[in-house]
Amino acid sequence: MNNKDNFSIANKISRRHFTETLSHFIVINIILLIFFSIAVVSAGENFTESRISEKEYSELSSVKPSGVKIPFANNEILKRTILYGRDSANWWNSTLIYRVWTSHDDNYAAYDYDFSKPTMLAAKFFIVLIVIELFMLLSGLGKSRRMTRDALRPLAELTETAQSINKQTRKGDVRSAAQLRDLAGKLDSINAQRLETRISIDSPQNELSGLAEAINGMLDRINESYNSQVRFVSDASHELRTPIAVIQGYANMLDRWGKNDEKVLQESIQTIKSEAQNMKVLVEQLLFLARGDNDSMRLNIETINICAIASEVIHETEMIAPSHMISLKADEDIYIHGDTQLIKQALRILMDNSIKYSPEKESVQVTISIEDNKVKISVSDNGIGIPPKDLPYIFDRFFRADDSRTRKTGGSGLGLSIAKWIIERHGGSVEVVSREDIGTRITLTLDAVK
Repeated sequence: MNNKDNFSIANKISRRHFTETLSHFIVINIILLIFFSIAVVSAGENFTESRISEKEYSELSSVKPSGVKIPFANNEILKRTILYGRDSANWWNSTLIYRVWTSHDDNYAAYDYDFSKPTMLAAKFFIVLIVIELFMLLSGLGKSRRMTRDALRPLAELTETAQSINKQTRKGDVRSAAQLRDLAGKLDSINAQRLETRISIDSPQNELSGLAEAINGMLDRINESYNSQVRFVSDASHELRTPIAVIQGYANMLDRWGKNDEKVLQESIQTIKSEAQNMKVLVEQLLFLARGDNDSMRLNIETINICAIASEVIHETEMIAPSHMISLKADEDIYIHGDTQLIKQALRILMDNSIKYSPEKESVQVTISIEDNKVKISVSDNGIGIPPKDLPYIFDRFFRADDSRTRKTGGSGLGLSIAKWIIERHGGSVEVVSREDIGTRITLTLDAVK
C-alpha cells in the first residue's frame, strides 16, 4: 500500500469504523466489569454481614486493619480489602478473598468471602469475549474496507474517466482544446472535441447517481453551448464573407477600369457604402450578443413610461417608413422597471421587422395593455407571416425563414435574438403568433410597476 492509498477515502472510513467499533467494545467491557464488581462486592457484603451477625470470623488479630472505608455503608465494618493469592503452578487456582474488618472485644475480627470461582469463570468469559471481539474487529475491518471501496467505486471510475479525458486533452491539438476547470471538483479539463463524454455510474446510491447526473447535465449544457458558439462563429463568418466579397469585387472593378466611368464609379461607391453599413450593423449586433453572453452588459434599471417610449419609437419609424400606417393603442400611461435604451432597441427591432415584411400601405398596430400586473406590448402586422415549421427557430441567431425574402429586405437574422435577450434579461417573455399571408403578432410581457 503506497502513501497515496493511506489517505484514500476508503482507508479513512475503514479506520474510523474500526476505531468506533473498538471504542464500543471497550465501553461494553468496562460496563460488564463494573456490573461484575458491583455483584461481587454486594455478594461479599451480604455474606460478611451474615457472618458478623453470627460472630463467625476467620481470625482475631491485634493488627491494625488495612483496606478502604466506604462512606454511608455498614458502620460495623471498619475497612474492606481484597486479597489475592497466586498459584504459580496453575493460574486458574489462584485465590481472591473479599475481607472486611470489624472490632471485637478490643481486637479486630476479619471476615472473609472467597469469590475465586466466580472470578475465574468471569475471567474465562472475558477472555472468550475479547477473542470474539478481536475476530469481529479484524473481519469487520476487511468487510468494511470492501464495502467502502464498493460504495466509492463509482467515484474512482469518475476520477479515472476525468484523468483519461485530461490525458487525451494534453496529447491533442492545443489550439482546438478548451480547458473546462472545476467541474464537480474532479474534472480538471476536457477537450472540446470530447464534450460528448459522459460519466456512467451503475449504482443504487442516490448521492452518486445524483452526482453523475449533475455532471452529465453540466456536460450536456457545456456541449450545447460550445456547439452554439461554433455555429455562431460559422454563421458570423458567413454573414461577413458576403459583404466583404462584394466590397472586394467592386474595389477590383474600380481598380481595373471603373475609375473613368462615372456610372460604374457611382454604383461602386453606393454599393461599398451600403455593404459597409451592413457590416457595421452586423458587427454591432455581434458585439451586443457577445457582451450579453459574457454577462458584461449592465442594465440601467429605472421606472419608465412604456407608452411614451413606444410613441418615440413609432415616431422614428414613421420618419423612416412613411409608406406604412402605424398606430398606437394604449388606454393610459403604464410604467415598468427597465433600461430605457434597451427597451427602445427591442421595440425598434419589432417595428423594423413589421415594416420589412409588410407591403406598403399596410398598417402596423402597437397595443399596450396591463393584465394581472403584467404589461403586454403587442406589435401586429398584416405581412407575409411565418411558416409554422419555422416558428420554433425564429429566435435562433442568424435564422431567417425565407432567404429569398431576406435578400430583398436585408437583415442578418440577429434582431429577434437580441430582442428576446433584452426582454428575458428584464424578467419578461416573448410570444409569437403568425400565419402565412395573414400576418404576425409578437407580444412582449413585462412586470408592471406596482
